[in-house]
Amino acid sequence: MEPSLTTGAGAPVAPFSTPGAATDLWLLVSVFAGVCLGTASGLTPGLHANNFALLLAAVAPSAPAPQSCVVAAMLAAGVVHTFLDVVPALALGVPDPAMAASALPGHRLVLGGRGREALRLSALGSGAALVLAALLAVPATELMTAVYPTLLAHLSLVLAAVVVLTLAIEPSWWPRLAGLVVLALSGALGAVALPMEPGAPLPASVLTPLFAGLFGAPVLLDAIDGGGVPPQADARLLVDRRSVGVAAGTGALAGGAVGYLPGVSSAVAATAALAGLPSETGDRGYVVATSGVNTANGVFALFALVSLGSPRTGVLVAVDRVGGVPSLTVALAAVVVAGAAGTVLVVTVGDRYLAFVGRADSRRLSGAALGLLVVLSLAFAGPVGVVLFATATLVGLVPVRLRTRRVYCMGVLLVPLAL
Repeated sequence: MEPSLTTGAGAPVAPFSTPGAATDLWLLVSVFAGVCLGTASGLTPGLHANNFALLLAAVAPSAPAPQSCVVAAMLAAGVVHTFLDVVPALALGVPDPAMAASALPGHRLVLGGRGREALRLSALGSGAALVLAALLAVPATELMTAVYPTLLAHLSLVLAAVVVLTLAIEPSWWPRLAGLVVLALSGALGAVALPMEPGAPLPASVLTPLFAGLFGAPVLLDAIDGGGVPPQADARLLVDRRSVGVAAGTGALAGGAVGYLPGVSSAVAATAALAGLPSETGDRGYVVATSGVNTANGVFALFALVSLGSPRTGVLVAVDRVGGVPSLTVALAAVVVAGAAGTVLVVTVGDRYLAFVGRADSRRLSGAALGLLVVLSLAFAGPVGVVLFATATLVGLVPVRLRTRRVYCMGVLLVPLAL
């Protein structure tokens, strides 16, 4: 029997229309469209599937397809994005927030000529995590449904514990103190920016300039004088299967751990996953685990919306706006199909992406990417977005200068929520 599904307000959600040839065709077209949108957002620095999902939510009432098919497109876009966002993170050094923890290990592989191997490791991490998340989501959701009221009542303590654990895995006191400074700066920025409702040409989202500034622009600015992507060697995996499996499992579990908690992003889960990896997995294990975190988090967040009625990602916020999750069976089918497409695209498109960036002038490429981030900030948050982007960039430059990790920039969400 189909599980009972609700929106964030607790109202029943209408399932997909009665199955038929027309409905099946619309679903296939919708998933294909979502795959295309997720590919575009994943390969574009600073752009996220959240942005496309919000656009789809805005046009859903006038769409010729059933709204449930629009939801399928949103879910597919979100999943494919989690597969492909590693490509610009490796090639350009502009990670999605969730990929920030893997930027340095990934770059070491690229600089060593192992970028094609890194792409395949990322695909394995995301694909394995997707399978594990689908298998574990039901029991994990039942557990979280039971304990969620207690967690929600003590959310500030839970978020404080997340911060303490993140600080505890630092190797010394200096990066801990520096991390607290970055946490405070980004938290203050979030407290000011998140309540804003700027006017913008596209559906407003202050998260676009905030994340672009905190995680994207600083890396680009530091890379302007870099040597770019060197020639890449073959795509052989120079790591054993057991290490890949351990890293993917660790990433999936870490993604599940935060998939039900508001304000705790997959960037934080990625950091926790890195702490739990065996040392022998090295940079390759980092890439597998962080990719797995990103994908698994999206699956568990889907179940969180279904069971708890609360969206945990920007894509699911858009889903909630058009009526919530449709038939869970069909939604999972869309996710699995999109995951299969993402696995293939990472390998095929990623290799070409690396080759193109390797031939391009790194200074011009970094400058063009910075310009794109400014344009996206203006499009999704208006003139205020450009100011937020510049301010976030200044904050994003602090971690490297203080020799700590950019994950503490996630205070932009954690601190306002805790307060």
